[in-house]
Amino acid sequence: MYHFSDFDFFLPKSLIPYYPILSRSKSRLLLIDGECGKIKHSFFKNIVNYFNSKDLLIFNNTKVIPARIFGVKEKTGGKVEIFVLEIKNDTKVIAKIRSSNSCKIGDIFICGNKKKFYCSIISIKEKCFEIKFHNVKKVLDMLYILGHIPLPPYIHRKDNVHDKIFYQTVYGNQPGSVAAPTAGLHFDYLLLNELKKRNVQFSFITLHIGLGTFQTITTNSIKDHIMHSEYVQVTSEVINNISKCKKRGNRVIAVGTSTIRALETVQNYNRKEKKNITSFFGKTNIFIYPGYKHTVADGLITNFHLPKSTLILLVASFLGCKNTINVYKEAIKKKYRFLSYGDAMFITKKKQNEKKNIFFS
Repeated sequence: MYHFSDFDFFLPKSLIPYYPILSRSKSRLLLIDGECGKIKHSFFKNIVNYFNSKDLLIFNNTKVIPARIFGVKEKTGGKVEIFVLEIKNDTKVIAKIRSSNSCKIGDIFICGNKKKFYCSIISIKEKCFEIKFHNVKKVLDMLYILGHIPLPPYIHRKDNVHDKIFYQTVYGNQPGSVAAPTAGLHFDYLLLNELKKRNVQFSFITLHIGLGTFQTITTNSIKDHIMHSEYVQVTSEVINNISKCKKRGNRVIAVGTSTIRALETVQNYNRKEKKNITSFFGKTNIFIYPGYKHTVADGLITNFHLPKSTLILLVASFLGCKNTINVYKEAIKKKYRFLSYGDAMFITKKKQNEKKNIFFS
């Protein structure tokens, strides 16, 4: 019997890299067989050797936006930091604000130097602020002028020019995340081309990752934790590709925990409605932890996560508690790099054979 405390461990600061490897696929790779728990050590570029022709890789094609901007209060000149969590429309955002003094509805901020952008608070809810920009056509365009890459809270430095490139996947093309889908950071164009040569199939979902991905669980019971909500798109093309893959007996491999959450969101909707939907566009707050029954992915590529986080619990639900605890001990012993700019592991499982449990079929 395993308890939540089993996923609380000491993570040496020396294993948290502050900077990316400039050759993405040269990061290390730990491979683990989810059935027997056997571990192998390799490098990410060698992952091509562990795929079969016509296996299906599913990526999250979200793109990190430069969500952090700085400004001053119009009345006092006091400094403020605005962290955009969600773009509502062309002129409105939901954001966190950091300021020396409290902020209230009606406060006006000035951002930028040569060209000044004005914005004001129009509502406040649960420590989040709805902000309207008054002299912009599109907020996203303004962010690309003024914004900074929102590095995770455990990377204690300012963002730089490398982060604009390496805190993004090479295939990300749907702006909206404030955190990177880190499992995908290891893929470069050469590796993707090599996979294509080996007839590995690709599909792309979109899940815009929010700040909640960095939260550790503080409730006494795992079930009491309230999961943050994120926007998901799973198209009919993705669903059809999964169905075809299952029918021909190949494996579905999810790149990242966000991809697993997107796919299982569709599965849960199917179970609830007792039918197979053709696509899904909407919000999800799905919380996956040990005991959850996975029926879509046969494998998972993921980074090494924070202790007591929702992400390590998702991994444990897929890999099993015992295997997860063992693999994290091994990763620390072998000095794998953890978190966003860290190394990766590839979890393989026995192919799902029970068609009755699969809605993608």
